[in-house]
Amino acid sequence: MFDHHTIDAIKEYLTVKQETIAVAESVTSGMLQLALSTAENATGFYQGGITAYNLGQKYRHLQVEPIHAEANNCVSAHVAEQMAIAVCNLFCSDWGVAVTGYATPVPESGNKVFAYYAIALRGKPVTADRIDTNIDQPFQVQRFFTRQLLEKIEAFLQVHHC
Repeated sequence: MFDHHTIDAIKEYLTVKQETIAVAESVTSGMLQLALSTAENATGFYQGGITAYNLGQKYRHLQVEPIHAEANNCVSAHVAEQMAIAVCNLFCSDWGVAVTGYATPVPESGNKVFAYYAIALRGKPVTADRIDTNIDQPFQVQRFFTRQLLEKIEAFLQVHHC
């Protein structure tokens, strides 16, 4: 289901650096948590994660600013950054990764399927971007976003923090 080479590379980087990672998810609904937890000795680098699917839970657990979040249906780079920062603090983790978006086309998304993700290091955002797809099956969209995120985490760690 997931590319274990990518997961192993993330694990290796974090283990060598003695750093940890935690995730905050919405659109992927726990798939990123599942993927990271499948690594051998995951407890050595993976702190855990949270799935917050609506504004109330994103505000309560991840301190997402509610006015901006409501105005953007909780889907923006800014919301993803806030989620990534908060998950670092929530799980006492060096790295935080967050994703929020749409697994199906809806009027609020302009009938597009996309997600925003962010990566934070020690409570400060270091990158955020958007992932788009034309896939139309929600489960396949979630898998696609999860695979893309794992690849983006691996690439970011290799390029920026070797």
